Parts: sequence; structure tokens; C-alpha cells
Amino acid sequence: MGVAEDCRNTFLELQRKKAFRYVIFKIDEKEKEVVVEKTGGPAEIYDDFTGSLPENDCQYAIYDFDFVISENCQKSKIFFIAWFVSFGYYV
Repeated sequence: MGVAEDCRNTFLELQRKKAFRYVIFKIDEKEKEVVVEKTGGPAEIYDDFTGSLPENDCQYAIYDFDFVISENCQKSKIFFIAWFVSFGYYV
């Protein structure tokens, strides 16, 4: 299984340029590689992200989470998410 070059480039745009809030990836069965399915703009919120995840398919995603710590300092963490549905339940 390969990873399309666009996946790397899109991740770097999220990480370095803050061009996206999230990126959702899928497996292209025909090409046998991971490709970018969807990107969410920097103004989108977590509900936009979760609403973009499929109800009946497995995908991968990264989400750039912004938060403020107790010292009133702005922080950001990027999370990798493996999204899969099993027997109609979200796990």
C-alpha cells in the first residue's frame, strides 16, 4: 500500500502554513494507495470535521486542535485519527 505524494504535501500545508483545520484520507482500492479525500479550511470547527467522516467506511484523518493553556498561551496539537465503523457502531 502506497501513499500519494499529495498526502504528504497536504499534511505539510496543514502543519507549517495552517492552511487547513483537518485532512481526511481514504484508501483508493484501484490505485492501492492512500489519497486525500477532503480538507477543511482553517475556520472550520470540530463539528464540521466529525460531520465529514463517513458513517459506513473506514478512513484516516489529521486534525489541528488549537487551545489555550492556563498561562493564557495559545497552543496547537495535531492528532492522527483512525476512523472505522464496526457492526454499525462507532469505535
